Formats: sequence, structure tokens, C-alpha cells
Amino acid sequence: MTDVTIVHDYLTQRGGAERVVLALCAAFPEAPVVTSLFDPPATFPEFSQLRVRTLPIDRVAALRHNHRLALPLLAPCFSAVHIDSPVAVCSSSGWAHGVHATGRKIVYCHNPPRWLYQTATYLGGFASVARPALAALRPALARWDSKAARSADVYVANSAVVRQRILDAYGIEAEVVHPPFTLDSTAETSPISGLDAGFFLCVSRLLSYKNVDAVIDAFRHLPNERLVVIGNGPLEAALRSTAPANVTMHTTVDDATLRWAYKNCRAVVAASYEDFGLTPLEGATFGKPTVALRWGGFLETVRPDATGVFFDTVEPRRISQAVRQLSTQNWDDAEIRAWADTFSVERFIRRMRSIVADQMKAVAESL
Repeated sequence: MTDVTIVHDYLTQRGGAERVVLALCAAFPEAPVVTSLFDPPATFPEFSQLRVRTLPIDRVAALRHNHRLALPLLAPCFSAVHIDSPVAVCSSSGWAHGVHATGRKIVYCHNPPRWLYQTATYLGGFASVARPALAALRPALARWDSKAARSADVYVANSAVVRQRILDAYGIEAEVVHPPFTLDSTAETSPISGLDAGFFLCVSRLLSYKNVDAVIDAFRHLPNERLVVIGNGPLEAALRSTAPANVTMHTTVDDATLRWAYKNCRAVVAASYEDFGLTPLEGATFGKPTVALRWGGFLETVRPDATGVFFDTVEPRRISQAVRQLSTQNWDDAEIRAWADTFSVERFIRRMRSIVADQMKAVAESL
């Protein structure tokens, strides 16, 4: 039996939550990772080198390729999981915190489940189709979620806005431990064919609440600028069909290509409703400023006029105005990089190890 087991909702995509799991694995290298669904080609390749244990529903290929189809199944599936390690660290956006732990349970919360507390934002354009089904499931899921939250010994939030949501949803006080950026700016790069330096960059999954459509529309008002969008998701076809000529889209790329994109862009553009704004930090480690929505996690990862500029509403003209504003200002690459360093992996690992050590001590004292 290992001292620590890491639990995560599903490993079916490349996103900030999955990078947090990799950082947790670096903090606790002997820990296995328990997850519901694992699609190795769709997530970060490092997971294939780790001990990943999946739940029985992972045998259904359709669920691995679209985890939203598994929503009615995930609560009972995680409830059936028993973690026997002294400490379970649950990386959760709504499911992993439901496991039964014989030892202490730490929940690293990326956000209380959007499908319960931010339904319209979560469903976006699919709301009219999915809302009736979710409404039928909601009472039971809400009871399950509340019980799962109360079973934790420690809650950790990834940002101040999520800390407040945890308090509002569960009445639980949580410590904020910001996720680290994990993209190594010194590693090798791989260029995107046919693309020259000097573009604006939007890195995002293509979901409604990410507001990539508004960013693309903003560049209709900026015909002399170029926008590169990197990411995939259910809105990809619709966005491609309406993108103007100065916008190019690329599906999720490997880290070497992503590093090249950050290194060669002029700035990052981020308009999503983020619980924690990671892409400004990834850009900052390359000395690049960000144009960001003044909302949520971006308030903690962007320093106005030092590492970027804000726009106040998700309107294309507001975004284009902010892009123009950023283009008229001078930016200090060294200052931007120094800001990114305050969100280092080392800082994250130190704090998470300390939290786990406190819980291990509590386990020992209870024997």
C-alpha cells in the first residue's frame, strides 16, 4: 500500500486540470492515479508512463471519446471506489471527491461541478437539448455532491474565486494553492508549418464558456492582425466555418509545438470564464503579455499594465480594443517572466507535500 493515492475525474483531454495531476504525480512519484476514463492519445503523453488505474466504465470506448456521455454514471462509479491509502488526494471538478477513503481525503478543487452550480455556462449551446435530462438528475446529483464534499478532511481551491464558490456551495473554508505552469520554456520547439512570428495566440478547448467565438469575431475588426487558435472541442466545425481569413485554427498540439507558438506570438488572448487562468502564465514564461477578460482566475494571473491588459465584457469590439491597447504599450519581458516564476511547480509541490504531511501526521496520531 502506498502512502498517497491520486484520484482524478477523467484523463480524456489536455487541460489545466490534467497538468495539475502531472504536478501532483511529481510531488508524489510513488502514487498511483485512479480515474474513471483514460484516453492516452487525447491527453498528455506523460500519463502513459504512470500507474493509471481506471474504473469499469473505461471499457466503453464511446465514453472515453466523450466523457460528457458518462455524466449519469460517474457518481455511482466513483462512489464504488475505495481508496485504502493513508491519504487520498482528489483532483476534482465534480466527481473524484466522491470516492470512499479509509484514510484522510484531500480535495484539490478546480471548481464545484459546473453542471450543478453553473449549468447554463457549462451547457452553452447544448442547453436546450441537455437541460431536461440534467434537471431530472439534478436533485440526486446535488445530494450526492454535497455528501461527497462533506466527506473530505481538507479542501484546497485553485483560486480565490473557486474558494468563494466552495464556501457558497458547501459552507467549507478552503486554502488557495494556485496551480503551477508546467510548460518548460527552455525545452525544444517544433514550428507550425506556414506560420510566421508575430501573431496573437488563443489556446483553449472549444467549448461555449471558453468564448473563443468572441475572440475570433474580434479579429474581424483587426484585419491587419493575425490570430492563431490552438485547441479542439465540440464547437470546432462551427468556429472553422465562420472564421475570417486572418484567423487560423489548429487542433490540440504537442508541447513542443505549443512552446513554439508561445515563443513566436506577440501576445496571448484569453476570453474564457476561467476558474484559474493558466494560459497567461504559460505565455508569461516566454515573456509574452496577455489580453484577458477581467473575470475569475485571470484576476490572479494577470497584472494590469505589467503583464497584460483587461477587457470588461465578452464582446468582440471590447476584445479588439484591448488588443489595440496592448499593441501601443511597451512590455518588459523580464518582469513578465519573473511574474510567471511565482507560480512555479516547485512552489506547488512544496505546499501540497506540506498539506499531505499534516494529514499523514493526523493519521499517525489517530492510531
